[in-house]
Amino acid sequence: MLNLEWFRTFKAIYETGNLSNAAQALFISQPGVSLHLNSLEAYTGYRLFERETRKMIPTERGTILYNCIVDPMNRLTEAEDVFCRNSDAGKPTLSVGLGFETFEYSLAEHIAQLPFNLIVRFGECPQMLHDLDTGALDLVLTSQKGPQPNLEYTPFLKEKLILICGARTDARELDHLIAADKQTAIREWLKKQIWYTTAADMGYLKNFWQANFDCQPDFKPNYVVPYFRAILRCLRNGTGFAIMPDFLCKNELEQKTIRIAWEGSPQLENTLHFGKRKKTRYALEIRQLEQILNNSINSVICPTSIYNS
Repeated sequence: MLNLEWFRTFKAIYETGNLSNAAQALFISQPGVSLHLNSLEAYTGYRLFERETRKMIPTERGTILYNCIVDPMNRLTEAEDVFCRNSDAGKPTLSVGLGFETFEYSLAEHIAQLPFNLIVRFGECPQMLHDLDTGALDLVLTSQKGPQPNLEYTPFLKEKLILICGARTDARELDHLIAADKQTAIREWLKKQIWYTTAADMGYLKNFWQANFDCQPDFKPNYVVPYFRAILRCLRNGTGFAIMPDFLCKNELEQKTIRIAWEGSPQLENTLHFGKRKKTRYALEIRQLEQILNNSINSVICPTSIYNS
């Protein structure tokens, strides 16, 4: 399908004369500009520019296309500016990508006080990093780092993956096996239990299993639910096991509706990072959003934040 961002990028290349200047004007990476242009040329079936050293010369069809889109694109830009202001002159709009659970625990309650407009997107790390690089997102919270040279990362939070169980789960045999450090027996015992996970790919469970047993889990979880919060509701004063980041179940652990069955050996940690483009028009707003997230995590949710370590 045709993507209007391709037209925006094409117009910027046409008006600035090369890919580098277009990337700076759009605040996205040069590879992102190239990707948009290549996609548009593949869609139209024609070469729109002749590539020369540090210069892009429009072809005849490129000039025709520019003349067709320049006025509509300018009107769309004006409409975008008016829409994003929401009657607040000059109020910018940021797009941020993060996990649903992190949004719920650290950002949702602060949205009404933000001094800028915000669009929140939930998704997987690789896709969010791609969208960040191409300019569709302005900030992401990610446990992975991508290869894009245009992006930079700042540590935000350390999360420890732990094995939790419902408060009524009989795990006495597991406790004895852990005390005896019988890894194989621990694995076989756990395979026979009731398991919850949040996605068909079982990412957290796979990572925990690989770190502790040097293999992938060879069993099927009993229940696959959308979010970690759903797992906590299912386990509350019940039975069963799940692998979760420690900060997401802090309240339930304090209330003793669930408990830690095993922290693993070795313990497995992930570091969440703020990911952003090295050049952005929203540097001030991004710093404000980072500060809000840091304050929220440090003061309310997770005492193991790396800013306290």
